[in-house]
Amino acid sequence: MKYSIEITETEDMALSFAAVDQQTWISNAVHNRCRVAIDEIVKIAVEKFIAAGEPTPASKEEIVFEAFDRGWVKTAKQVNEEFSKSLEN
Repeated sequence: MKYSIEITETEDMALSFAAVDQQTWISNAVHNRCRVAIDEIVKIAVEKFIAAGEPTPASKEEIVFEAFDRGWVKTAKQVNEEFSKSLEN
C-alpha cells in the first residue's frame, strides 16, 4: 500500500523542529502504529484460538488475516458505523 499526505509549509517547518528528517519521522510513526495494532489484534486472536482449542497460525500476518476473516476484529470504520447506527435506534 502506498499513502500520501499533504502538509502546509508551516507544518513542515514545525516538523523539521521535531525531526531530523520529516519523511523518516512520518514513516516511522505509521509503521509503529501498525506494529501496535498488529500486536493488539494478535493478542485478541490468540485468546480466541486458545478458547476454541484451535492451533494458532504460525505468523502474525496469518493471525491478523484470520482475525478479520472470523470477525474477531473489525476496522475502525466498521466500529464507527455500527456505533452510529446504534444511536439512531
